[in-house]
Amino acid sequence: MAKVLCVLYPDPVTGYPPSYARANVPTISSYPGGQRLPAPQGALGFRPGELVGCVSGELGLRCYLESNGHELVVTSDKDGPDSEFEGHLPDADIVISQPFWPAYLTRERIAKAETLKLALTAGIGSDHVDLQAAAERGIIVAEETFSNSISVAEHAVMTALALVRNYLPAHRYAMSGGWNIADCASRSYDIEGMHFGTIGAGRIGLAILRRMKPFDVHLHYYDPHRLSPELEKELGVTYHASAESLVQVCDVINLQSPLYPSTEHMFNDELLSHVKRGAYLINCARGKLCDTDAIVRALESGRLAGYGGDVWFPQPAPADHPWRSMPNEGMTPHISGTSLSAQARYAAGTLEILQCFLEGRPIRPEYLIVDGGKLAGAGAGSYKLS
Repeated sequence: MAKVLCVLYPDPVTGYPPSYARANVPTISSYPGGQRLPAPQGALGFRPGELVGCVSGELGLRCYLESNGHELVVTSDKDGPDSEFEGHLPDADIVISQPFWPAYLTRERIAKAETLKLALTAGIGSDHVDLQAAAERGIIVAEETFSNSISVAEHAVMTALALVRNYLPAHRYAMSGGWNIADCASRSYDIEGMHFGTIGAGRIGLAILRRMKPFDVHLHYYDPHRLSPELEKELGVTYHASAESLVQVCDVINLQSPLYPSTEHMFNDELLSHVKRGAYLINCARGKLCDTDAIVRALESGRLAGYGGDVWFPQPAPADHPWRSMPNEGMTPHISGTSLSAQARYAAGTLEILQCFLEGRPIRPEYLIVDGGKLAGAGAGSYKLS
């Protein structure tokens, strides 16, 4: 019997289950590039379109786990030495967490987790796990690669348009009874003709470039792994050999780099000093890629015309986090990758990984981040060990 400790975000304040706006979610046949969708065996423990990413939703896992003799503990209480997570961690065999409400598996916590064998991310992005410590302990780290990549890409494009068109202040004027056309228009521009660049052109960054192309913008990218000449030609995208080169020419910058020690606080005062004045910065990757106070200074000085996204550090962000009150921001809680459509995929993928692990079958390489004491599968191309 395995003990599975699952950390999910709290239920809606209005109660669970919510009243759904739609009866279901669209069905897709495969991911871009042909990667197979999650394929767990047997019935799902939920109906696609249900809210399964919160505590009461339980990712739909309870039926499978308990019918096979395993124990499931689900909590949102994850922080501090007296948290429910800390209390169950020492004898947990499997820990499941989400990027949106991460239970940080630090080296110290991994040392306490004496029986831990699998750290599983429900979604994509395993930087809340100390990958080096996990590798040293022989712990498998896995995630549902591609399950919510398009969801994040859509959110990033939406945020770029909202900032450039000054949508959020205009909406606030309308809802407060105003009709302040001059105030709204004084910071509103067309994105057509602008230079749009992405730092990081992996699955999400590439999906964003594809979605921005029809807006008739000039496309740019920087990534340590250059795209093929054929793909560059198809997109009409300009390659830059460094982030510094890209930010000097782009009006809208999308940050999509993985987080590891060398990219932490990538956007600091130094890099921001190279940014084209009046640019917009979008970050739906990880909050810690940016120096929190440097972003505030850049907005206050006008170096940045706007900053938006859904990722913070830490998460959840405290009430006094400076990004909640900085000017010209378009921030949301970390929601880009947990739409109801995305939940259906990453919950099914979580079940598939659990079934493989518990039943002694190999986990798909594209789901693996750490295995056999080293980076593996998708992790080998996305992360670096410290």
